This record gives sequence, structure tokens and C-alpha cells, in this order.
Amino acid sequence: MQSESGQATAEYALVIVAAAIVALALISWVAGSDVLPSFFEAVVNRVRGFATQG
Repeated sequence: MQSESGQATAEYALVIVAAAIVALALISWVAGSDVLPSFFEAVVNRVRGFATQG
């Protein structure tokens, strides 16, 4: 049987690469759409509503 000491490191590296690809895809999707600005505008409006109520 061969040693598997480096296998966990390689698996972690692959998981990190996959997570980076998903993050880049999500960032590019959000940057190309109006989702993020609309979300922050809704959050700010909600906070303003709570602030003016009391």
C-alpha cells in the first residue's frame, strides 16, 4: 500500500478551488444583475423605517 499522507492536502486544495470558482460565478452574476443594489436598498429602507418609528 502506498502512503496517503498528501491526499488530504490535495483534497483540501480541490475544495478550495471549487469554492473559489463558485464564489467567482456568484460575484459575476451579482455584478451583472441588479440584485445586490436592490437588496441593500431594501435593507436601508427597512432600517430607516425602524429608526423613524421610534
